[in-house]
Amino acid sequence: MDDLTLDEAMEELSSAEDFLDFFGVPYAPAVVHVNRLHILQRFHDYLANNPCPEAAEDARRAHYRRFLELAYADFTRSDAVSEKVFAVFRKARGTAFVPLGAIQR
Repeated sequence: MDDLTLDEAMEELSSAEDFLDFFGVPYAPAVVHVNRLHILQRFHDYLANNPCPEAAEDARRAHYRRFLELAYADFTRSDAVSEKVFAVFRKARGTAFVPLGAIQR
């Protein structure tokens, strides 16, 4: 991947471990094993909300690395249910209300 542009190299990455290795972010395999999709989604969300202001590849690489580090760190301090990255976790509140009038035989 040394002769690829940043964008080309990123297209080749497929797993959380690939991204973390590519950007040189140290990680604990046990954390990634449990949270890989959550880490990648949080990374995507961070980038969507914080576009890189510079076009230079070195600046973009540093920008991406910073937000990948943050995404990974979120799941070293917390868990997927608490972080609510995916809609299924945002909707799940642990309780549900069904009005008595809605119960029929």
